[in-house]
Amino acid sequence: MNTALDEAAVRDALKQVLDPEVGMNIVDLGLIYTVALTDTQITVEMTMTSPACPMGQMIMDDVEATLRRLAPDHTPAVELVWQPEWTPAMMSDTAKAHFGWQAGDV
Repeated sequence: MNTALDEAAVRDALKQVLDPEVGMNIVDLGLIYTVALTDTQITVEMTMTSPACPMGQMIMDDVEATLRRLAPDHTPAVELVWQPEWTPAMMSDTAKAHFGWQAGDV
C-alpha cells in the first residue's frame, strides 16, 4: 500500500497539519526538522515556534494521527526538540508570502 513511503511522502502528508494560531501548515512553517523511516517506524523530530505554544500537544497529536493514516503498518514516533531554536527564517517562501514578508525580511 505504501510502496512510495519516503521522506518526501511523509513531509507532503504533514502539510495537512496546521498550526491553528497562524493558519499555516507545519512543514512550510519550518517546524519539521527530521524525518527518519525504518521498516516499522516513522520518526519525526519537530519543534514549535515557541516553548510556550498553547497548541503544541494538539499539533503533535495531529502529526501522530497523520502518520498513522499515511502508514498504518508503521509506528509513529513524534519527538519534540528545541535545538536548533526555531526562527522565522526557517519558513518556506510560501509561508513567508502568507505573512506578507519579503525574502530579506527574516
